[in-house]
Amino acid sequence: MRIKGQALVAGLDMKESPTSREEITSSPRGNPQSSILNPQSCPIIRRLGIVEYRAAYDAMRQFTTARTQATPDELWIVQHPPVYTVGIAGRPEHFPSSTSIPLEHIDRGGQITYHGPGQALVYALLDMTRRSLKVRELVHLLEQSAINLLGLHGVRAGRRPDAPGVYVDGAKVAALGLRVRAGRCYHGIALNVDMDLAPFSAIDPCGYPGLRVTQTKTLGIDAGVGEMGEALAQAIGRLLVERHG
Repeated sequence: MRIKGQALVAGLDMKESPTSREEITSSPRGNPQSSILNPQSCPIIRRLGIVEYRAAYDAMRQFTTARTQATPDELWIVQHPPVYTVGIAGRPEHFPSSTSIPLEHIDRGGQITYHGPGQALVYALLDMTRRSLKVRELVHLLEQSAINLLGLHGVRAGRRPDAPGVYVDGAKVAALGLRVRAGRCYHGIALNVDMDLAPFSAIDPCGYPGLRVTQTKTLGIDAGVGEMGEALAQAIGRLLVERHG
């Protein structure tokens, strides 16, 4: 399946949901009568598979630009080929001195991080105004979703007051970044599952020299990237619903 209409990106294939064969055809326009617009509802979950970073980035921006008050919220589960991404606060001293891995300058907050196969990303395309969500509350919710998921596997994770993300024994296992335009957000959270962590050693992850990173496989969790990405999206959806419970 492909993102069509207002969110058209050639070559961005959408994997089928286990319960649906629908495509994104008119979701940026939405249906004003749909119950999915209820702020207590869970967002639609899309499963994209492995997608080039630039294609997914452009799709998020196009979706956010085209959406209206009648557009349902969505969570996109995705993996990327190897890529460094640099947020609007990025500083060159944190970049790799030499690398063959592409580097993309993007519009999320924060500095530099790495994405690659084996990392589960969930992009949160949310109408924060409709959900009465503040940025700090959403950051906390995304972090808590990963903390809850890891807890289900017997891993105790937590936050750091000086550095957003999720940590286990001081090592970062999940990073996040957001962009908010006119009360609507995109970007999201990246959970390291079973990936090559070596590219992190060439940078100061998230702008913190010497920051250690880890992944769920190293922490003894056997679930693969597909299962963990799905579980993370479901955890985010649950917390969004429970806010109104």
